[in-house]
Amino acid sequence: MSNVPSDLKYAKSHEWVRVSGDIATVGITDHAQAELTDIVFVELPTVGRKVKAGEACAVVESVKTASDIYSPVSGEITAVNAAAADNPALVNTAPDTDGWFFKIKLSNPAELNALLSPEYYKKQIGG
Repeated sequence: MSNVPSDLKYAKSHEWVRVSGDIATVGITDHAQAELTDIVFVELPTVGRKVKAGEACAVVESVKTASDIYSPVSGEITAVNAAAADNPALVNTAPDTDGWFFKIKLSNPAELNALLSPEYYKKQIGG
């Protein structure tokens, strides 16, 4: 059973969002990292890049496959997690805390309403 923290919002593409003011922190879910298995490489977006909701902006590679990571919201990348790039295993061991990917300044906070609640995300993954 995957860990689905109740303080997060979720994209159908398995990214999570934690909002603090007008900044959203984004990572991949525990379910996603478990499906990918051992993550060996993380490519993060550039700080200052503007992205739209649903746009591919990062990549994770595991021993099984490479996967695009999509921004669940629109805005400007304000920070990236160099620790996850330097130690991709963080995404496996702490996907919803230390293994975050990037922070984004929200350009349209209303987009958060389109994301899944923890309860709906659990249903999506069969929890």
